[in-house]
Amino acid sequence: MTAPLSFEDLEQQVCEGAIDTILVVMVDMQGRLMGKRVVAQFFVDGGWKETHCCNYLLATDLEMATPDGYASTSWQSGYGDYVMKPDLATLRPVPWLEGTVMVLCDVQDHHGNDITHSPRAVLKRQLARLKEMGMSAMMATELEFFLFEKSFDQIRADGFQNLQPISAYNEDYHILQTTKEEHIMRPIRNHLLAAGIPVEGSKGEAEAGQEELNIKYGAPMDCADYHTIAKHAIKEIAWAAGHAVTFLPKWHADKVGSSSHVHQSLCKDGVSLFYDADKPHAMSDLMRSYIAGLIKYAPDYTYFLAPYINSYKRFQKGTFAPTGTAWSIDNRTAGFRLCGENTKSVRVECRIGGSDMNPYLAMAAQLAAGLAGVEQNLKLGAPLSGDAYADKTADTIPANLRDAAVALKGSTMLRAALGDDVVEHYVRAATWEQEEFDRVVTDYEIARGFERA
Repeated sequence: MTAPLSFEDLEQQVCEGAIDTILVVMVDMQGRLMGKRVVAQFFVDGGWKETHCCNYLLATDLEMATPDGYASTSWQSGYGDYVMKPDLATLRPVPWLEGTVMVLCDVQDHHGNDITHSPRAVLKRQLARLKEMGMSAMMATELEFFLFEKSFDQIRADGFQNLQPISAYNEDYHILQTTKEEHIMRPIRNHLLAAGIPVEGSKGEAEAGQEELNIKYGAPMDCADYHTIAKHAIKEIAWAAGHAVTFLPKWHADKVGSSSHVHQSLCKDGVSLFYDADKPHAMSDLMRSYIAGLIKYAPDYTYFLAPYINSYKRFQKGTFAPTGTAWSIDNRTAGFRLCGENTKSVRVECRIGGSDMNPYLAMAAQLAAGLAGVEQNLKLGAPLSGDAYADKTADTIPANLRDAAVALKGSTMLRAALGDDVVEHYVRAATWEQEEFDRVVTDYEIARGFERA
């Protein structure tokens, strides 16, 4: 990957006074950017070499709590430091913030070793495995989200009640309605493009106030970085315009959920290994085994596509969110969709992931499953024809976070591919989310049983 901003260009811009702040950031378990604002002159004078952060940043939850049960860090061990090592290949301007540049960091120990459960390291391990097999991958994620009339602060003050999307009706492909939202979406597209994110476009999605952003197919690490930066930028740009945005997969029971579909293919020296003109649908034998691996091991890695309680509320019949693991040819009711049939762009789209997934973990887990299918020479069955929601033969994905955590813990495939320590770390993340939810009394329970129970 070529950096959108070279270090030499950064030095020049700092010297000229155009840049004064560097966002030095890592990616946490939730896929958020965490880090520090560093004075630009200090950074270019040598401060770029490393900085430090508390190790609880990779053992916390959405609320920044400090759960017990993690092997990597605890109150007993004193919550020490990790090293944040800037990856200068990720230097980029942040056009929506004045005088600001961003750099992503790898998270390491004090001996220069990657922290194995850090999201970028988890993905790196699968990319190294691909390289050893003489292959590389191309991937893309679709980002779906909702825009709201009010700001984050107004919605929080209202107790997250009576939420009003920015539009009043389904705006799927709708040009008139999305014109009304261009004061937010146009800056998102243009600022991201200026930051070196290869945005292709945006569109209205299949619900009131729902948007989709598409970024060009690319190398997996680039794809994950683009996804993460774009998600962060969307929140900040919407906030600056006085609007809230959510990547919650299911913000309302009667509304369509938000997904993050993952497109993927394998290649060698820039040539697709999924394409074979002499095979049905131009699918190579390797592609068929790869998809068979995705399907067989889907329950094992569902947690990495759906990491929270709310994630599973999205999997409902008739909502374009899958409930099973069938594969299909250009059929949006199935868990896996063949795209680019009979062309050199043939690829598979995993439709299970929600908008709340961490892209590094999601892509790493899918690569692990697909490669397991290749190594085991798994055979792919016939594609689904018709409505996948009505199909009773395909396996289902875990129906809730509790079941997904059990499947993750018992996955010998992921333990071999990611490491026991990584699997146990994220099992604990899953069980903590479940424990936190289990102790909450919801509005639903009170309204249902207050008088009638």
